[in-house]
Amino acid sequence: MDKNVQGVNQLSTSDLLNKKSSAKVEGSEFGDVLKETLNEVNELQKEGQKAMSDIATGQVKDLHQAAIAIDKAELSMKMMLEVRNKAINAYKEILRTQI
Repeated sequence: MDKNVQGVNQLSTSDLLNKKSSAKVEGSEFGDVLKETLNEVNELQKEGQKAMSDIATGQVKDLHQAAIAIDKAELSMKMMLEVRNKAINAYKEILRTQI
């Protein structure tokens, strides 16, 4: 039991991120990474919308996968909104800085 808990504590944020996404970040411009991330969020939103419409029309083949697609879309949108909020707060803080 204790061994499992120690293993969980040793996980870092980078371990939780997708390897494909972290490989794109290295050597890329911030704007490029932001555009790619926005495109990924957009694709997840489209997949979530399709899953919801499939559930509504009864065309869903795997309800579990549809629920996962909807959750991914929701979480990605929440994450993007938090990034936006942090960027806006940073901009406002820069504006308040006196020289």
